[in-house]
Amino acid sequence: MDELIDNAPCGFLTLTKNGIIQSINRTLLEILQWPSPKLLIGKHFNEILPNSAQIFMQLYFIPLIKSKHNVEEMYISLLAKSGAEIPVLLNASLQKNNEIICVIVPMYNRNAFEDEIINAKKMAENAFREKEKTLIELECALESLEGKQQELLIANKQNAKFKMDTERELQLAKRIQETALTKDIVNDQIQMLSYYHASKALSGDIYGFYQVTPEKYGVILLDVMGHGISSALITMSLQSLFQKLISQGVSAESVVQELDQYLHELFRNNQDAWHYCTAIYLNIDTSNQTVEYINAGHPPAILQNLNGEQQELLATSPPLGTFENIAYKTKTINYEQGTRILLYTDGVSEAFEINTLNYLLHDSLSSPVSETKEIIQSALENRENKFEKYNNDDQCFILIEL
Repeated sequence: MDELIDNAPCGFLTLTKNGIIQSINRTLLEILQWPSPKLLIGKHFNEILPNSAQIFMQLYFIPLIKSKHNVEEMYISLLAKSGAEIPVLLNASLQKNNEIICVIVPMYNRNAFEDEIINAKKMAENAFREKEKTLIELECALESLEGKQQELLIANKQNAKFKMDTERELQLAKRIQETALTKDIVNDQIQMLSYYHASKALSGDIYGFYQVTPEKYGVILLDVMGHGISSALITMSLQSLFQKLISQGVSAESVVQELDQYLHELFRNNQDAWHYCTAIYLNIDTSNQTVEYINAGHPPAILQNLNGEQQELLATSPPLGTFENIAYKTKTINYEQGTRILLYTDGVSEAFEINTLNYLLHDSLSSPVSETKEIIQSALENRENKFEKYNNDDQCFILIEL
C-alpha cells in the first residue's frame, strides 16, 4: 500500500464485491487496535462490525453500492479488537474492477470536545475562587472555552445535518415501501380492502393480494419479528419474492416453502442477525367457492358466513425461518356467497380486548363490507389515540367479502 495512504489521517480499506477485505491502512488498524493487517486481510468485513451493523451493511450498504456505485457519509459503528464500538462516517465507491474502496473517519471527537469544555470551565472557576491565577491565565481559559464552544457548535451542525438526511432517507424508504403494497380489489366476484399503519417510519408488516386468473386470487399477510429499519428491509425482500411466485400461479405450499427457505439462506452465515416472520396465505377459487390456506404461526384469520357463524383459520405450522425442512400443508374449506374473511397482524389484535374483532365483524354483518372496514379501522384508531404511549407495533388488516 502507498505510504501516504497507509499513514493517512483517516481509515482506508478495500473490499471485494462480496465484502472480503483486500487491504487496510495502518491508521485504521490503530483505530481498531489490530496489530497487523495480515490478521484481517482475506476475512469478511463483518469481522470489524458489531452485530447491530452487520444486517444494515448486508441489506442496505451492499445493494446501494452495487446499484449506485457510491455511498456518502453513512454513519455506522466499527468493532475494535477489544470489543469497543467506534462511531464512524463511511464513504465508499465501487470501481470498474468490482473493488470497493472505503474511506472511514472516526466521529468520537465530539465527546472529547465536551470533556475539554468542562475542563476549561473548571479552570476558570478555580481561577476566580482561589484568586491564584493571573488575569492572563483567566483570559486564556475563557478563550479556550469559547474555542471549544465553537467546535461543539460545528459538531452539532454536522449531527443536525446527518439527522435531517437520515430522516429524509427514511421518509423516502417509507414511500417506496407503501408504493409496493397492492391496491384494493373490488369486482362482482370478490372485494379485498386493506388497512396499513407503521408504528415507526418503516413497518415490519407486508401484504399482497393478486388476481392470478379470472377465478383465482392469492392473498398473503406477513409480520416480520420486530419493527423499524431491519424488519422493513426484510419485508421488502420477501415482498419481491412472493409477488413473483403468486403472480405465476405457484402452489400455496411452494410459495410458503420458498419464503421459508429464503429466510434460512439469508441468515445462514449470520445467526446474530436472524429474524423470523409469521405469515398466512390464502388461495381463493371463486368458481369452486373454496379457500385453500396455510397459517405459519400467524394470528388466526376469522371466517364469517352470511348467517354470522364464525370459524378461525388456526396455525397449521410454525413461523417462517424457525425450523428447516418443514413440510407445509394446506387446508381447504368451502364457502357460501356473502362469506367474509378478516386477516390481521398481532398489532391489531393486541390493541383490543379478547374477541373484540369477532364482535366487530359480527355486529356489522348487515353493513356493506366497506362500512365494516371503516368500523374496524375507527375502533383501532380510537384505541390508538387513547393508549398512544402503549402502541409499539405495526398494524395491518385485510377484509375480504366473497
